Amino acid sequence: MIKKESRNELRKIRHKRVRTKVSGTASCPRLNVFRSNSNIFAQIIDDEKGITLVSSSTLELKIKNGGNIEAATKVGADIAKKANAAKIKKVVFDRGGYLYHGRVEALANAARENGLEF
Repeated sequence: MIKKESRNELRKIRHKRVRTKVSGTASCPRLNVFRSNSNIFAQIIDDEKGITLVSSSTLELKIKNGGNIEAATKVGADIAKKANAAKIKKVVFDRGGYLYHGRVEALANAARENGLEF
């Protein structure tokens, strides 16, 4: 019988492939997205120094149902506001191996609407 690899393992392979090309710098950090079934997380990372500059999540915002598009929109808006406060205008978007669809797309669109450029 052929054993099928889990979706998360395949996502990790895609993420590694993308990370060879996408890297955050001090002038243009990386906006990383991680989603679970019940929450969504976003971080702005400077890969040269290896530090997280700004982060936001549905847990941090205390959103009761964090696994939907509305919650992702709120996290995207929050990360953009925090980035503007930290004087970060331009980022590179790292979708984390997920399809650019649904919650990931909603987070990206909300971040763009609130002032982040990517």
